[in-house]
Amino acid sequence: MKTTCKIIISGGGTGGHIFPAIAIAREIKSRDPEASILFVGAEGRMEMEKVPQAGFDIVGLAVEGLQRRVTLRNFLVLVNFFRSLNKAGHIIKSFKPDAVVGVGGYASGPVVRVAVKRGIPVLIQEQNSYAGITNRILGRKANRICVAYEGMDKYFPADKTVLTGNPVREDIVPTESKKKEALALFGLEDKMPVVLLLGGSLGAKTLNESIFRNIGLIENSSVKFIWQTGSLYFGDIRQKLKDMPLKNLVYMDFINRMDLAYAAADIIISRAGAGTISELCLVGKPVILVPSPNVAEDHQTKNAMALVKRKAALLVRDADAYTKLIPVAFDLIRNNGQRTMLEQNCRQMALRNAASRIVDELYDIMHV
Repeated sequence: MKTTCKIIISGGGTGGHIFPAIAIAREIKSRDPEASILFVGAEGRMEMEKVPQAGFDIVGLAVEGLQRRVTLRNFLVLVNFFRSLNKAGHIIKSFKPDAVVGVGGYASGPVVRVAVKRGIPVLIQEQNSYAGITNRILGRKANRICVAYEGMDKYFPADKTVLTGNPVREDIVPTESKKKEALALFGLEDKMPVVLLLGGSLGAKTLNESIFRNIGLIENSSVKFIWQTGSLYFGDIRQKLKDMPLKNLVYMDFINRMDLAYAAADIIISRAGAGTISELCLVGKPVILVPSPNVAEDHQTKNAMALVKRKAALLVRDADAYTKLIPVAFDLIRNNGQRTMLEQNCRQMALRNAASRIVDELYDIMHV
């Protein structure tokens, strides 16, 4: 029996696709250090930088999404798609994978299509509670679909769908022993309630503007804020705040020690990407979700509602955030009972060891 495997992992476009893919690759390597893993991404997208940083090889396809409006650009998109199908065929012929993992995003389509046509085992990992079009189409022919939410058999064949969760950084789970270190890192005082506001690595304009529009309310309160502005907005924000004597706001472009940020927080405000939500369920702190409206098929709202329906999170819509977000946060700080309920329900939705579960399924379809 063959023990050392060759795997192609395809997809990307956002951190929500890339980081689970890297976690799956690392799990394969932990079991089989001699395994050969090749990533296939989309040229010009962030996976072309992040994957090599993680120590894996990647090749790019000239593939992108169709524009939602009628435009000549879509003709070029279709041409590049068929070129990418051809290139994916050459990649698969040369690499000779034992299986292909599709994690969603533009590059998944051509690679998974070719793999299915050639009889190569295919596993699809769907991060969201609302399956994207690419994965819905590919799932019909895949050997296994690993999902993060219950009820996904409305998108995929039930007999091939397995609830595994989304791979996340499990070292981020806060413990009470980290609280003192966390408060010291951010220069915060003990016994003061802390709100952690996260807009992602690039930032979220609505969340940042919600802070600016309520800065008087924040500064006149007894609540501390740890504010990750995102790299796109940090320079402008620093310029605007440079002459303000802030006592309740600690802000930075990026937080390297997320475990300590989570440990310091009493409540968390965040966007509702699939990977972020999976991480927040592991963290188990009260969460206010502000779904981004600028994503395909409004899937962040659908992700958020999966928690809201279980009373595991609160939701503030993006259009309402300027006026409602900070007051809702203050109301939650004051409501101990509601915070306890959200914590308990959120933790119940956590699915641990997702990468290990997914690789179990991958090995199963390869008969390893």
